[in-house]
Amino acid sequence: MEKSKETGRYRTAVEQFFKSILDQDRCSIVICNLEHEIIYMNQAAIDHYEKRGGGELIGKNLLECHNQESKEKIQQVIDWFSSDEAHNIVYTFHNDKQNKDVYMVALREEGELIGYYEKHEYRNAETMKFYDLW
Repeated sequence: MEKSKETGRYRTAVEQFFKSILDQDRCSIVICNLEHEIIYMNQAAIDHYEKRGGGELIGKNLLECHNQESKEKIQQVIDWFSSDEAHNIVYTFHNDKQNKDVYMVALREEGELIGYYEKHEYRNAETMKFYDLW
């Protein structure tokens, strides 16, 4: 029984750290369950999607934000993720204006697909100075 309590506390601490990692990311992160419900958006995503509702999108269906072609592609990726545990990331597009690549990434628990998220990676060189603490 005590071990279970410890595991629960450890998991809660790890979840807090993971949430903090997501919250500190400067790139948009939108996490969905397999029903395409948006269950989490970090602040960068809330800001990025402000014109579409920002944080009000949490709890909404992601597919409502896409045209028919995009909906079909999203489902095609989910089907591909579901077909094999090794299928975990798909490059979906490059945005020239923002110089970023966008991916869909599978989320799994013990190998079982539980959801997915959209990952943005900017390709511009960092402008921040090394160790600029002042």
